[in-house]
Amino acid sequence: MRLPTVNLGSSGRLIGTQGLGCMGMSEFYGPTDTAEALATLDAALEAGVTLFDTADIYGSGANEELIGPFVRANRDQVVLATKFAIERRADDPRHRAVRNDPAYIRTAVDASLKRLGVDVIDLYYMHRRDPAVPLAESVGAMAELVQAGKVKALGLSEVTGDELREAHEVHPIAALQSEWSLFSRDVERTAVPAAAELGVTFVPYSPLGRGFLTGSFAAAEQLTEDDYRRHHPQFSGANAAANAALVAPIQKVAADRGVTAAQVALAWVHQRAEVHGLTVVPIPGTRKRTRLAENTAAASLLLTPAELTTLDGIAAQVTGNRYADMSFTSAGRE
Repeated sequence: MRLPTVNLGSSGRLIGTQGLGCMGMSEFYGPTDTAEALATLDAALEAGVTLFDTADIYGSGANEELIGPFVRANRDQVVLATKFAIERRADDPRHRAVRNDPAYIRTAVDASLKRLGVDVIDLYYMHRRDPAVPLAESVGAMAELVQAGKVKALGLSEVTGDELREAHEVHPIAALQSEWSLFSRDVERTAVPAAAELGVTFVPYSPLGRGFLTGSFAAAEQLTEDDYRRHHPQFSGANAAANAALVAPIQKVAADRGVTAAQVALAWVHQRAEVHGLTVVPIPGTRKRTRLAENTAAASLLLTPAELTTLDGIAAQVTGNRYADMSFTSAGRE
């Protein structure tokens, strides 16, 4: 069964109702089997996934280089999304800076195009917002990329509702990508209503709580030393113990339905489209074909009103922030 399609904002493009986050294929989630990751890309396309999500920060460009050949081989079917804004330095692995200035944007897009080996990016996101740079300047520079034929549609990530409206006045925004899951619902305060109002497609990242909602790990200490989730407050110490208990209702619903916890968590995200009156296209990340099949099957799973009620109160009980530094999230500026 192939995924149905929906509109990508007002861009005129159709995309599958579930995308694929490619970040973990290159970095952040521990060791990767590259051959299996590449096979997962092919399996995703066969299943009807058309939105493939990467960023220049993932592996310091390595992820763009990894998926580039796949994108080029299937260019007429793939809707390619990549991002700019988080600066890294080869001479300082710990360095992170958020850059939204027009000069940086122009340099970043050319570098991404070169690594990907393509002439145009279908959806170009501003990965994080730097409040010191006026949105009119950064989105204006992004709009120039559309006019130059380097980018087809624009996206933002982790912006507030007011910021989305402000940006949309400069140039139509096709997609808003922010964290949204059973564990993280702060976007429902202003970002989701604004996206619904403007006809912007909402692209939830980490819809499985970075794997925590699946029960694959219950504390940061269970992860490899190079796994960046070890630094997330929700997965450490007392927070981890309290939050692990919140996964139990998800597992109970899954067991009763004969599905997995991951499928329940994803089905919940898919059904937010009807609740909030907008298009929702989650991008769970995986490097394995078995998980890909499991995830895409969740798009056709319909949770009952009783099940939704059981799950509704989970987010309010989560302890710990989703990032150690929340200043570059929408919630941190509301």
